Amino acid sequence: MAMAKEKIVLAYSGGLDTSVAVPWLMEEYGADIITLTIDLGMVDLPAIRERALQVGAAKALTVDGRETLVNEFLFPSLQAGAIYEEQYPLATALGRPLIARYLVEAARAEGAYAVAHGCTGKGNDQVRIDVGVAALAPDLKVIAPIRDWGMSRDDEIEYAQARNLPINASQSRFSVDENLWGRSAEAGELEDPWREPPEDAYSWTRPVGETPDTPAYLEIHFEQGIPTAVDGESMAGTDLIRHLNALAGEHGVGRVDHLENRLVGIKSREVYETPAAVTLHAAHKALETLTLSKEQARTKVRIAQEYADMVYNGLWFTHHRNDLDAYIRSTQRYVTGDVRVKLHQGTCTVVGRRAPQALYQHQLATYDREDQFDHAAAAGFINIYGLPVRTQNQTQPE
Repeated sequence: MAMAKEKIVLAYSGGLDTSVAVPWLMEEYGADIITLTIDLGMVDLPAIRERALQVGAAKALTVDGRETLVNEFLFPSLQAGAIYEEQYPLATALGRPLIARYLVEAARAEGAYAVAHGCTGKGNDQVRIDVGVAALAPDLKVIAPIRDWGMSRDDEIEYAQARNLPINASQSRFSVDENLWGRSAEAGELEDPWREPPEDAYSWTRPVGETPDTPAYLEIHFEQGIPTAVDGESMAGTDLIRHLNALAGEHGVGRVDHLENRLVGIKSREVYETPAAVTLHAAHKALETLTLSKEQARTKVRIAQEYADMVYNGLWFTHHRNDLDAYIRSTQRYVTGDVRVKLHQGTCTVVGRRAPQALYQHQLATYDREDQFDHAAAAGFINIYGLPVRTQNQTQPE
């Protein structure tokens, strides 16, 4: 009796890299290849599943991961205020640990001994997926065909044509990745940091010259740091993000041209479109200024940078992230309220904020007759506050 073939689960996007990876893995490892395609917001699952079977997959699995992405990855990062190098809201970086998790789950369910992905050897995603799988299932082998075989794009096309693979080799000169939280583009003329990104590098946002002359105003409601409604209409997370991507993108909001520091040690020019993320981060931060103490807000700035670095560097499945999440959740207990935002010709501006448990108190801040601040107490406060300054300058003159 013939022995059953071993199995490898491949994260399959339907593009050239992962399509040629299917026969390559079959030939190199003599295994049945099970593809796994995950919808994180911008995927045609039936079409990609059919393509996977056409290029030789023994089985083609699909997963709708949109709600999980929003609730377990995007919104926690929003609560954290995580923006890498003050520019990048971490769209791709937040999707990769979820892909790693789904790969492990599929490998366990299918009895596979290895998982595979189409990441290159110079990007961040290989680290995010490899380390994620190692954290969740250290016994699973991780294979990276594109990294291992070192083929150029032309080599891959020739490989596919020699095997009559049904692939479409024509594509944008840019390398593009998308999920609900954002769209990234790199390569082509974007590799010259002196050149302005061409308009066809963008897809989700209008150029400023083509945006409406009249600004759009919207009110975003948050419950404990989570956006739950826009203009009084309650929305599920995926619907809310899609709505803001369309609305803010129409006004040219969310373009990011970033020369970033990759984990592997090189600088890379990336162009991002993140209309909803830019809008929500601005609104969330404004609400926090109303509801967090000075000490909380300043500590959270440091936590936000640490959180962003952790996500970017592929360390999602760590106790460190769990510890940071515990602190962040505590800070969000009273981050409930409404923020009014103005979208106009590429800018997102917070123009109003309110919260039922705001630390801002009008009767203490006002200079009108309703003022309840104890002015008489200020002199004594200043005397004590300035005591160490006076003491040092009197006893240690310059």
